[in-house]
Amino acid sequence: MRTSLVLAVSAALVAGTALGLAPTARAADTSVRFVDIAGDGGTVLKANVVTPAGADAAARHPVIVLPTSWAVPQVEYLAQAQKLADTGYVVVSYNSRGFWQSGGEIETAGPKDIADASKVIDWALANTPADPDRVGMAGVSYGAGISLLAAAHDPRIKAVAALSGWADLIESIYSGRTQHLQAAALLGGAGYLTGRPGPELQQILGDFLSSNLAKEEDMIAWGRKRSAVEQIDRINANGAAIMLGNAWGDTIFPPNQYASFYEKLTGPKRLEFRPGDHATAEATGLLGLPNDTWTSAHRWFDHYLKGVDNGVDREQPVRLKPRSDAPYESYPDWKSVDAHRRTIALEDSEHVWANVDSGANGGIVMLSNLLDQFLQAPPTASIPLLPRAFAGVWQSERYDTPQRVRGTAHLHTTVTPTAESGTFVAYLYDVGPLGVGKLISNAPYTFHGKVPGKAFPVDLDLFSTAYDVPAGHRLALVVDTVDPLYIEHNPTGAQLTFSSPTADPSYVSVPLRAE
Repeated sequence: MRTSLVLAVSAALVAGTALGLAPTARAADTSVRFVDIAGDGGTVLKANVVTPAGADAAARHPVIVLPTSWAVPQVEYLAQAQKLADTGYVVVSYNSRGFWQSGGEIETAGPKDIADASKVIDWALANTPADPDRVGMAGVSYGAGISLLAAAHDPRIKAVAALSGWADLIESIYSGRTQHLQAAALLGGAGYLTGRPGPELQQILGDFLSSNLAKEEDMIAWGRKRSAVEQIDRINANGAAIMLGNAWGDTIFPPNQYASFYEKLTGPKRLEFRPGDHATAEATGLLGLPNDTWTSAHRWFDHYLKGVDNGVDREQPVRLKPRSDAPYESYPDWKSVDAHRRTIALEDSEHVWANVDSGANGGIVMLSNLLDQFLQAPPTASIPLLPRAFAGVWQSERYDTPQRVRGTAHLHTTVTPTAESGTFVAYLYDVGPLGVGKLISNAPYTFHGKVPGKAFPVDLDLFSTAYDVPAGHRLALVVDTVDPLYIEHNPTGAQLTFSSPTADPSYVSVPLRAE
């Protein structure tokens, strides 16, 4: 499945980019060159350069550097590069080290990758009519992560558009101390298929997927070194204008970690969330088709690299597209998104046997939220039919008015395990009159080293979202212990009890849009 997916994506990008390039190139006669650039340590990076029509050394142009996404060839950005060159940018896109025809081994946004980004900027300034005072970086997924980290280390970078990326690698694939199995397996498989994972990555991936807790601290340290949030002081000191874009249902880099990072930025910033899964919000733009995310990125660069007074600096910087036909919404900051909350008491105790999938789950990586994006068809479950031996269920009253969920739902509960380790997954559902629940959000939680039979409190943020619950529906909170998206740590025969002590009642706090 992973092989077919990677090949299909790569073929679509190659074919679609070629189709998108032809009319653009004829209209503007922009120049496209394929070149080799010496990266860190002399490693050859395969790259392409697109320059504006008629550009020469007599005039300097703003330059944008685009590192490729994980496992995607260097033609990935050609359609967007043409569009940018048509409006006066020099664009240099390169295949990240370790992938396809570039040299070296996959470093997963390690120090060599960050040094590569600066080497590509050096090359662009020396070999194209690029302006050293107007340097930008952008990318999707892997390219976004590298761009953010490069902005911490290279003060020449004045603007960044980081799309479907990560700022916190640990919170992305190890949130709630739980391995995101399908995400890690997809990335690992694609890396082996299209590149050359280095020994460090091979070790980390093996320890991660085998749940080697003896190496947990090493894995966390490795991830932190590759997380822009750990470099926030340097990013803020350098002052680059940062635009972040992601999808609500990103199963590889969930939106929470981007929102948290956004709040820590002190320079010019923008945050945009849309329906979809990993990189699907930007995909049509990579094929040269109209795309809201790329339109915003172009406006961002036009203002912060070209000085165009397009109003992007005066707009409310947090822009959200709900998972419905509703229009975009704008907010002054992330805190304003979920400033209003409804608390649902979880009063009844629920006793759950582990190791059995109740039927509630978060779907399939890259597929389920794609269906939600285009068909508004999220994963579903029949809430009345969920087996209560394997799932805890709490429901709200039926609401007379629509409930517009915006932001991050929070679960507080008390758990009593029968074993020292365990995993559960919390799901928030929109339940219709027939009892069919549509998934609003979910999040996993894993614990180790607990005393069997001793209760402990749990606080868990579900993945951020924007979902409209119709009038006449109710909300349901479901917990179970197995989900194909995640690795679970429940010993055979383990049980979990979810209770609501009088002194510390359990609840789920649901963020709602202010009407």
